[in-house]
Amino acid sequence: MPVAPRRRKTRALALATAATLALLPGLSACKRGADPDAAAASSATEIPQDPAAARIEADVRALADDRMQGRETGTPGHDLAADHVAARFAEAGLAPGGDDGGWFQRVPLLRATLVPEGAKLQVQLEGAAVALAFQDQFLPMANFNAADAAVNAPAVFVGQAIHAPGLDHDDFAGLDLRGKVAVMFGGAPERFDDTRRAFHAALDEKLRSVAERGAVGAVLVGTAADEVRTPWARSAEAWDRPAMRLRDADGRGLDTFPALKVVARVSAAAADTLFAGGERSAAQLAERARSGEAGGFALPVQLSLAVRTRVEPLESRNVVGVLRGRDPTLADEYVVHTAHLDHVGTGIAVDGDAIYNGALDNALGVAIMAEAARALAAASQAPRRSQVFVAVTAEEQGLLGSRWFARNPAAGGTLVANINLDMPVLTAPSRDVVPIGVEHSSLKAVVEDAARDVGVRVSPDPFPEEAVFVRSDQFSFVREGIPAVYLDGGIEPADPERDPKVSATWFMRNCYHRPCDQADLPIHYGDAARLARLSARIAQGIGEADARPVWNEGDFFGERFGGGSGAGAGAGTGTGTGTN
Repeated sequence: MPVAPRRRKTRALALATAATLALLPGLSACKRGADPDAAAASSATEIPQDPAAARIEADVRALADDRMQGRETGTPGHDLAADHVAARFAEAGLAPGGDDGGWFQRVPLLRATLVPEGAKLQVQLEGAAVALAFQDQFLPMANFNAADAAVNAPAVFVGQAIHAPGLDHDDFAGLDLRGKVAVMFGGAPERFDDTRRAFHAALDEKLRSVAERGAVGAVLVGTAADEVRTPWARSAEAWDRPAMRLRDADGRGLDTFPALKVVARVSAAAADTLFAGGERSAAQLAERARSGEAGGFALPVQLSLAVRTRVEPLESRNVVGVLRGRDPTLADEYVVHTAHLDHVGTGIAVDGDAIYNGALDNALGVAIMAEAARALAAASQAPRRSQVFVAVTAEEQGLLGSRWFARNPAAGGTLVANINLDMPVLTAPSRDVVPIGVEHSSLKAVVEDAARDVGVRVSPDPFPEEAVFVRSDQFSFVREGIPAVYLDGGIEPADPERDPKVSATWFMRNCYHRPCDQADLPIHYGDAARLARLSARIAQGIGEADARPVWNEGDFFGERFGGGSGAGAGAGTGTGTGTN
């Protein structure tokens, strides 16, 4: 499934955006639907002040060019972009780190497309049946294990499908899910801390939990809050976009929960149909779940679900470059740098433009990573530990390329830390950087030291409730026990006339996964070059240290994935099966 947007508008920021939009050159013209050429001219990109900034800009313009057709995974446009990055890695002085001594690591995938004629969701109560309308009221999720799948079974409400004994919360207490359809809300209780709320809100965790308890189907019910964040109509219009999963050597999908024959989503507007005959409405139950009241119950309805899916094998590529460490003892330990190369391809035309170029998301991240690689390769000596740079595929499909690499590192050796770059919204100048996730491990001290050397301030995540640490490629490495940091753009204005937070909010509202995420946005390439220097300096700090990074004592991720904290905890060989 597509990864959710990394920033959600708050009311305050939305109001600030409306008040200050006129101060953002070019962006206001684009929003008003002015002439595209005039908008592009008025939003002329900052003139690069140094060669690093110029190189980053050149890469962004190349990767976000229309020739790349939006870089959708498995398309010729993505392959063309991968070729560009491989050439860039070679120019930077890296060695090939992919399969068979080349630049590319093959990523085997399955692509699944819904066939609407086979979709069904019918609610049966006391002899009466109500069928929901495909697309308008419900959407099944692709089934990667069977072309045709159906289930007719009693329904059980399971709250938000969370079992968190450490927080004294169990939505499954007293319930028997064997042979039943689990009906659930998304999210997690507000009383959970940000880290645990993010982890337990993940759909994969919910589906795993109900599948392990014997459910044969699942229905995710939309709420009014969901509708505010992501309107049903917006997601439903893209129902025909393929979904993807990793593929094993036998051609089967990985992480596909085959016990769940049908999984479907229901809009908030149709939610009460599922709770017919009960004592509470969908809105009342959603509020109880949000407030942290655990528990579920058998519903009086029977659900009949069906889905038809066209599944086909697909292959894509990670681009892998290596800078070998100079210390023979530590050279088989790798700091892995990641930035996703894919975007969402082409789609519904907006103002006549159907190419979703993905300049910020994530051509800019890839370009910054390539510049960091160049800086490290050009240094007087390589770090003691090796560095591996991976432009990963299929992030938009669920972090698939990074998950494959984390489990199967093409360069071999042991992965000890991850530095990830994803969609830094650098459309207003800032004085700082936001290193997301550093509070979980010893990387915090490394990042702070590097920031002092580079001369950039460090700011905390301004939106911790968004839990972006579990929503980009670094989480693939976290799941393998590897400490990670996600470097994001700053929030402290360098120019009182332009606020980076307002600028980021404008982008998320108007251009995230839209055609206007293109290279004519007012990208501040000086800030991008600074972020590349910071990334390289962090990698140098990790690479030179005697000890590899470790999870903090008692950290949730360290305990769940890294075997606890302490010396050696958190290093991953990438050979495990993962937990997702």
